[in-house]
Amino acid sequence: MMAEEIKGWDRNGMAARAAQELRDGTYVNLGIGIPTLVSNYIPKGVNVTLQSENGMLGMGPFPFEGEEDPDLINAGKQTITELPQTAYFDSAQSFAMIRGGKIAMAILGAMEVAENGDLANWMIPGKLVKGMGGAMDLVAGVGRVVVVMDHTSKHGESKVLKACTLPLTGKGVVDRIISNLGVLDVGQKGLHIVELAPGVTEEELRAATEATIVG
Repeated sequence: MMAEEIKGWDRNGMAARAAQELRDGTYVNLGIGIPTLVSNYIPKGVNVTLQSENGMLGMGPFPFEGEEDPDLINAGKQTITELPQTAYFDSAQSFAMIRGGKIAMAILGAMEVAENGDLANWMIPGKLVKGMGGAMDLVAGVGRVVVVMDHTSKHGESKVLKACTLPLTGKGVVDRIISNLGVLDVGQKGLHIVELAPGVTEEELRAATEATIVG
């Protein structure tokens, strides 16, 4: 009996697809979770500068085992590498870059996204959180917000909704959603299908999406 073919992208597949959004010469912030993997899939010939809001401009890929430097971490406290051109600064200067519109794009994780681009990605009521982090500043200050997320919860419930149920990080801030099932753009009247993940049909994507898909 043949094993059932796995449909859609896994975490690395989503990160690789998100890396295709990168544009040469831009400054990009990678959020905690799946987005941190994007640094491993930057396309050849594309020169981007990755920013971490804890005070680093010019992040390299994850280090090989045994080559970690505990002093070099991203906002998610994962060890990373530096580049010859890496610059370091305090949090005030980091958020001045973000709030001042110097960062072209943020690639972030999400718990929920609504069809109008509302984003919820910082807390679940009743659960302990360390703080909201920089997500609220990022979604308000960057030029483009791309969300990378699982399309459904572990219980099979859609996380791409008509309206978010969790506390919002920002209203109408998401431009593009990249999930394990495909790529969706936020439009004025709902979501537009840009691309289907490998092995996923349009019917399967629509069935897994509570939000309105208009095309």
